[in-house]
Order: sequence, then C-alpha cells, then structure tokens
Amino acid sequence: MLGKIWVFHTKNVILHHYCRSGNAAVCGSPLRGIIGILHCIHLQMGISLQPLSSNMKNFLLTIIAFCMLMPAMARQRQAEVTFKTTMGDIVVVLYNDTPIHRDNFIRQVKSGTYDGVLFHRVIENFMIQSGDPTSKDAKPGQFLGEGDETPADRLTAEFRMPDHFHRRGVLAAAREGDDYNPEKKSSCQQFYIVTGRVFTEEELEKQYSRVKAMSGKDDIWTPEIREAYRSVGGAPHLDGSYTVFGEVRKGMEVVDKIQRVDTDRNNRPLEDIRILSAKVTKRPPRR
Repeated sequence: MLGKIWVFHTKNVILHHYCRSGNAAVCGSPLRGIIGILHCIHLQMGISLQPLSSNMKNFLLTIIAFCMLMPAMARQRQAEVTFKTTMGDIVVVLYNDTPIHRDNFIRQVKSGTYDGVLFHRVIENFMIQSGDPTSKDAKPGQFLGEGDETPADRLTAEFRMPDHFHRRGVLAAAREGDDYNPEKKSSCQQFYIVTGRVFTEEELEKQYSRVKAMSGKDDIWTPEIREAYRSVGGAPHLDGSYTVFGEVRKGMEVVDKIQRVDTDRNNRPLEDIRILSAKVTKRPPRR
C-alpha cells in the first residue's frame, strides 16, 4: 500500500517519502527533477504542497510511472534508414538485439557507402541485394558482388533465432560462402531484402532438414515460424546461416517492383536500379 505522499523542502533539499516499505527505487534523478519543479512552483507561486491533495497525488504518481517507463521506451526505439532509389523509397528499421550489424549499417549509411550503389543481384521470389561500392561506376554487363572489403572487415554473426528469421521483408547481411568463411561472418557492406515465396508443409520439412544440417541445431523453428513461412513466405533455407538485422517498414511494393525486373545470367538487372541516397531518418537508442 502506498503511504501518503509528502513533499518537504529546505533551502537545497527535496525529500520524498514514497512508501512504508522504503522502496526508494523510483526516487532517482527523473523523479527528483519532477519534485524540484513542484518545489519551484511552491516558491514562486506560494502554492502549498504540504500535504498534497488527492488530485495532485494522482498526477504525481502518473508522472512517476511515466519517468520509470522512459528508459524502457528508449531501449525499444529502433533506428530507421530511408533509401531513395530510382524505383521509389524503401524504409527499413534496424533491430536492437543485433547491435554489431545495426551500428555498422548506420556507419556505412553515414559515410555514404550506399549513395549511388546498384541493386546488383535480383532473384524473383527470393531477394534483392545491394551494397557493393564497386557498382557505383560499373559498366553495363559487368559482374558485381565481390566488393572491396577484406576478411578483416567481416562482422561477427548475430543469429537471433527464433526472434529473427528469413520471412518476407527482412533485411539481412550477405556474406562469403562457408568454404571461405566457416564462421559465417557477414559482409560489412552488402545486404539483401527477402522477398521469398510461400511454402507448403511438405516443402518446409525438406527445408528444415537442410537448415538443421547447416546450423547444427535441432528445434530451430517454432510453430510460429512455420506458420509465417506457410502464410507470408520467405527464404527458410537461409535460417541459422545468415544474420537478419532489420526489416522493411515502408516500401515493400518498391521491393516487389525491383524483384520483377529482367536480369542477365548473373542476376544483374538489365537496366540499372540505383540507390540514390541513404539516410538515417531515426536515431538508435542511446547506450
């Protein structure tokens, strides 16, 4: 039970008695700031705050609860990046539980890595891929995708199954194959957006065998993941092998337009599709 709330003031101190049990956890700096404001009101306007009225008590408790929730709300805020492309805008959000990939992606965006790059690999009902800096000045028909990064630039994998999997619309990091990259480390530049397709239960069982073999883990799919692949679709064979670190928030219709263009034998679009600019439009939470 909450006890009466009393606010006492001296010249420099505001003392808040919160409850009989001595729970002072809420009396951190945000609360002291609120009480300080009330103290100033008292001094400037001569309003008596001792004891508080029932309405004021409820008002103060509401503010206390809000102050306590603010840190959690901040942690839940996701960074957002907007790609302006020659076929329309795509907005992606970055997951907070893949911080290595999130922070690296933001650095690449801010440094201009993605301004002017092509979608150099496009496969309908699978994914669209971009991020190769060498594509900015590529000649028609030139093979792309090798990039200019070194093995030392690779990012440690951040697999977060079952929270993040290769359903339609997710953002994930490309990488070298297992023969050259047995740790499944990610490219620090290249990424893809999954378009995928819907799977039957029989098809999923075949895919699941492959996923278990590749990941070396059992029970990697929950019933919810299976249902997502049956209803929404995706690329289930990539689970546990490639890091998923975000998803499309707006512009999936643009992604679908890109995936349907004509391509050459290397899956490069016959007509260049370019990211004109990439900008961080919402900042990540403070650490």
